[in-house]
Amino acid sequence: MTLPHLASIFVTLLSGVAVMFLRLRASNRPTTMRKIIIPPIGMSTGFLMFVAPFTRVPWSWALLAFAVGAVLFAYPLIRTSKLERVGDDIILKRSKMFIFILLGLLIIRLLVHNLVEQSVSIPQTGGLFFILAFGMIVVWRVAMLQAFLKLKKRG
Repeated sequence: MTLPHLASIFVTLLSGVAVMFLRLRASNRPTTMRKIIIPPIGMSTGFLMFVAPFTRVPWSWALLAFAVGAVLFAYPLIRTSKLERVGDDIILKRSKMFIFILLGLLIIRLLVHNLVEQSVSIPQTGGLFFILAFGMIVVWRVAMLQAFLKLKKRG
C-alpha cells in the first residue's frame, strides 16, 4: 500500500467517526421535516461530478451501486432509527446498535472500495461510491419521512 492510499483510508475512517459522533449528538433532539429532507437534497449536488467525463460509469453500474446502497446499506439504518412522539415534539431514537451498524457499514465500504478500485479508475470508483451512498441516504430518509408524517398526522 502506498502512502496516499493509506492517507485516503485514514481520512475516510476519520470522517466516518466524525459523522458518527455528529449523528449521535443529534439523537434525542426534536426533528423536523426539513431536517429529514435537506441532507439528500444537499448531497444531490454531488452528481455534478459526472459533468467530468473521467468520472462517468455505465448506467448499469450506476443502477447497481444505487440498488446496493438502497437495499443493503439503508436497511440496517432504517431498522436502527425510530421516530417517537414526546409531547409536541418528534424525536429520533436510535438503537444502541446504531453506532456499530455505522461502523460496520464504513468497514464494508472500505473493503469493497479497494476491490472496485482495482477494476475501474479512482474517479469512477468515487462516483460509484457516491451513488451507493446517495441510494442509502435517500431510502433511509424516505423511510424516516414516512414515519415522521405518520406521527405528525396522529398529532
